[in-house]
Amino acid sequence: MTQAPSPTATTASMAARIAGLADWSWSDLSNEWHRLFGTKPPVANRRFVEKRIAHRWQELEFAKTDRALLERNHRRIDELVATGTLTRQRVGAMPVAGTELVRLYAGVEHRVQVLTDGKFEYAGTRYRSLSMIARKITGTQWSGPAFFGLRKGGRR
Repeated sequence: MTQAPSPTATTASMAARIAGLADWSWSDLSNEWHRLFGTKPPVANRRFVEKRIAHRWQELEFAKTDRALLERNHRRIDELVATGTLTRQRVGAMPVAGTELVRLYAGVEHRVQVLTDGKFEYAGTRYRSLSMIARKITGTQWSGPAFFGLRKGGRR
């Protein structure tokens, strides 16, 4: 039985694919553009073409792994088109799945991956909250969102 890759694995493999674009020839980039968009690239600007290809790859890949995020984005786009403005996200909204939070603490860089099920992965272990991770890192009680710079009170 084959298991679907974890969000962390998907993100890592996507990052590797995107990094590899720098090694592609212009001909390969043009062919990939045509495969993704059905036309030749509109400009002969390599940086632009690489960015758009990378963006499209992520759209396609993460639409598979986070349907709820895609639907929420479509609702927000529809709202923006209809009204010209967006309602602010609720206070305490967490970053979308796949986001990597980075914090330098005591000279050590700590990385946390936001998972699709609302949990977090830090140092190979899953946690229910950012506060649990902040406590693990510092040894003291912290607001996780503040510690990682998502709210006032923590260093950004």
